This record gives sequence, C-alpha cells and structure tokens, in this order.
Amino acid sequence: MDTKIHESAAPISTKHVGTEYARRSVTYHPSIWGDYFLGYTSDLTQAISAHEEEELQRLKEEVNELFTSTSDGSVHKLHFIDAIQRLGVGYHFENEIEKSLKYMYDTYHESYDKQEHDICTIALRFRLLRQQGYYVSCEVFNKFKDQQGNFDESLISNAQGLLSLYEAAQFRVHGEEILEEALNFSTTHLNSVLHLHNHLSIQVSDAFEMPIHKTLTRLGAKKFALIYQEDESHNPMLLKFAKLDFNLLQKMHQKELCDITRWWKTLELENKFPFARDRLAECYFWILGVYFEPRYCLARRILTKVIALCSIIDDIYDVYGTIDEVTLFTDAIERWDLDATDQLPSYMKHCYKALLDFYVEIVEELEKTGKSSCAHYVKEEIKKVVRAYFQETKWAYDCYIPTIEEYMKVALVSCAYMMLSTASLVGMRDLATKEAFVWISSEPLIVRAAATICRLMDDMVGQGFEQKISVVECYINEKGVSKEEAFAVFQKQITNAWKDINQEFLQITAIPMAILMRVVNLASIMNLLYKDIDAYTHVEKPLLKDFINLVLVQPMTMP
Repeated sequence: MDTKIHESAAPISTKHVGTEYARRSVTYHPSIWGDYFLGYTSDLTQAISAHEEEELQRLKEEVNELFTSTSDGSVHKLHFIDAIQRLGVGYHFENEIEKSLKYMYDTYHESYDKQEHDICTIALRFRLLRQQGYYVSCEVFNKFKDQQGNFDESLISNAQGLLSLYEAAQFRVHGEEILEEALNFSTTHLNSVLHLHNHLSIQVSDAFEMPIHKTLTRLGAKKFALIYQEDESHNPMLLKFAKLDFNLLQKMHQKELCDITRWWKTLELENKFPFARDRLAECYFWILGVYFEPRYCLARRILTKVIALCSIIDDIYDVYGTIDEVTLFTDAIERWDLDATDQLPSYMKHCYKALLDFYVEIVEELEKTGKSSCAHYVKEEIKKVVRAYFQETKWAYDCYIPTIEEYMKVALVSCAYMMLSTASLVGMRDLATKEAFVWISSEPLIVRAAATICRLMDDMVGQGFEQKISVVECYINEKGVSKEEAFAVFQKQITNAWKDINQEFLQITAIPMAILMRVVNLASIMNLLYKDIDAYTHVEKPLLKDFINLVLVQPMTMP
C-alpha cells in the first residue's frame, strides 16, 4: 500500500482561561488513510470465491478430525489447542476446545499426581486453563523450586520453558507470590537471550512487548504464523487453514470498513469538524480488537460508530468548544431531543444530529431482537461520558487541579471505557440480554479495572501534549513527587488492575465468557496503542499504521 504520510503537525496550544478565554487551538495530524478503504467496494465480496470457501470448509473438517482424534490428556493436545488459538482460528472450534479443557481441568490434580511434566508443559496447561476461565492453583510451580525456596537454576538454560512460565505469570491474581517470583525469574533470565538475534530471541522480544494475554487476536495470529511455520513440528494443514481463514476474514473486514467509511464521509468531518481527529480506520482497528469473528459484524459496525462519534465529542470539549458552547451542548445531550439544538452553533448541531440519528439505528437494531428497551442503557452511558467531559472542561477553565480522588471519579467515566463496554453488547444479538446490560452498566470491578488501565495509560502518554488536566498533574500536585515517581505508582496500579481483571474473569460465572472477553479485549487494546505513545492521536508515528497494514491490508502468504 502506498499512502502518503502527511508532514508532522505538532499541537499548537494557545490556552487562555477565565473571562478572557479565546478558543483553544490544537492542530492534529490529518488522516493517514484518507479514502483508501473506499476502494474496497461491494464487488470485493466476489473476490471470496466458492472454491476458497469450499477449501476452507474442507481444511476445517480435517483440522477438527485431527483435533478430536488426539487424546485430551496428551501433551500434544495442549500444544495443538495453543496453536489453534494463537493462529486466530479458535473461534471455529470453541465447543471442542471447551470440552478438552474441561477434561484437563477435571483431571488436573490427577494428571500431576501421576506424571512429572516439564516446566513448559505445566506452564502451558496452567495458562490455557486460566485463559478459559478455570481456576487452577499456582502451587503447581512449587515443584520447580529448590530447598531455599528459589526457582531452580536448572531452569535457566531452558529458554522455551522460561518463556512458557513468563506467559503463564501474566494470568496472576492478587496474593499469588509464586507467580510474581516466576515473572521476575523468567524475565531476568530471558533477557539474556535477546542479544542472540535468532528465532527464539524474536519470540522473547515479542512476548516482552506484548504477552499473549494482552495480544489482539488478529495481530497475534499474523505474527504467530511466522513463528509457527518455522517450527519443525508444525502442522502444515493447520497452518494452511489458518492463513486462508485470515485472508478471507481480512476481505470481510475490508468490506466492513469500506461501508463504515461511507457513513463517516456523510458527516463531512473536514468541513464541519476541522479541529477533530479524523481516525475512522484507527477506530475500526480498535474495535476489531474487541471482536473480529464473522458473527460480530453488526457489533463491529455499531461500536466503531460509537467510538468515532465520541472521539469527535471528546475533541469538542478538549480542543475547540468554548465554555458557553459546551455548556449548551451538555444541556442538549441531557435533553436528548432534536429540538434542543436551537441555541447550538452549527458545528455542534451537526454532531448532535449525527449522534441522535445513530441512536435511532441502535434502537432499530435492538428492536429486531425484541430488546429495544435496552437502548436506554447506551444513551445513559453516553450522557455520563458527556457530563464527565464537561466537568474536566470546567476544571481547565477554572484553572483548578482536583484531588486524585476527585479526578479519578470523573476520569474513569471520561475515558469512555465503561460506556464502550455497555455499547459493545448492542450488536451481540442473543447475548445482549437485559440482565447483561444491567450488569455491565453497573460498573462491576472488571469494567472499572479496564477503565483504570485506559485512563492511566492515556494520561501518561498524553502528559505534556494534551491541554486538559491529567492524573499525572493531580498526583504531582497532591503528593509533591516527581513525574518519574508518579509514573511508577501508576504502573503499579495498572498491574493491579490487570490482576483485578484476571480475578474477576475466574470468579464471574453468571455472565457469559463472550461478554467478559469484550472487557478483557478493551483493556488489551490500551496496552497496544498507549504503551509508549498515544498511537491513536499521533498517527504520524509508524506504530498504528504498521498494525493496520498487517491486519487490514497485507494478506498472509499462502503455502
């Protein structure tokens, strides 16, 4: 793909406060992608030939036959499940995988009483079971400790085992000290292979950058396929199936993004909202990380529109709107009525109408499944986000630095992750029950933990760039510490939030795993896009462009 990268446009701040306040000015980098994805027209569906679909089905049946014929208690089955999931085709075999892992869970203690497995196998089994929502004790790793209570030095030379241990430790919950030790031990000794510049060092480097637990399935599949095909023990049939499946899904995703881009163009972003970030392709990639499976096509369309519209509204409050304008806009959102636009400036009228028109679309989609009454949960979450935006704007205008407690109460809402979690249910059809909406909009711990990760990571990479109050400023002001000390505290809080997510994932049984995974995936996306920079805002940096190229532009090379 040859898309022109515009010259970097650094933010230009002319911030004034109080009665002398003039409109703020931030120049964001223009869209990297422009109309690129409009090239994927409706004719694209014809590119998925009947032959390809038949070949995919044939390979799926062969993989399934091999899967079911492999003993559930075997080490080979463990590695087969791991390969299937990491290649991104686990959604084809959900029932089969669940059946096998359930057997492994039921025979967990028995299998270890009878067999002595190596560290790689035990760590893999531990990870796969926790990944599936089964609680298994971390005490199983005690067998790898010496008489002094330290991990045995014989493990140091087993780099593959250390890597497996490192990945297993990502699923730790509060109080699991042995997994904290496992993480430190494996990290320390895996660092020694990074300089080798071989196949293993690449795996270790990728794991440090993005552990399996925090990897987006589509991106992870693209990267793992390269690793898997170099493994002498790889299954050629599984690899071919995974690559063909990736390519056919990619065509489907390209078509979806083309359709959503047409809708985006009707908003006339460049003319109506020249101050806002034009990030439609990035929004779709974000939501593709929440769910990529074919059955969630509607969910992707809905949630991409939600996050794209909220991005514009966020920029209205943070960047462009005056205090008088955002006061009127907030009041209009509270009324949720087209008649409320009378006093709004023209650009706000356009945004307001787009939001209410889109809400009608949500209602109509839920009506098809008899659940239109659940639409109000999304509306109320959007209102909460706007109230939070408004509060942050007032702080900026008043030059007021809130306490950390004051700030986080508002900022966990303004990061929009609690709203996105609720809105993620809309397109999930049968799973979008009233009970699910009530639960997810009640701000359960797993959702608040994901929002915490979002807020802290966003604020840290936005420090020095964004004009609004951040947690960094609040913490430094209240605690009298340095920026580096504040960041250390936030990193620990992010780690604890991941432990909260892991713990809730193991304990919540009344909510389908498919819903819980949306929350986990939302947290993983932050770990990808906001790890070192705000990749969503700074599209002039290659990071996010490269990810989108890998997932949405470049197909896998077929064997």
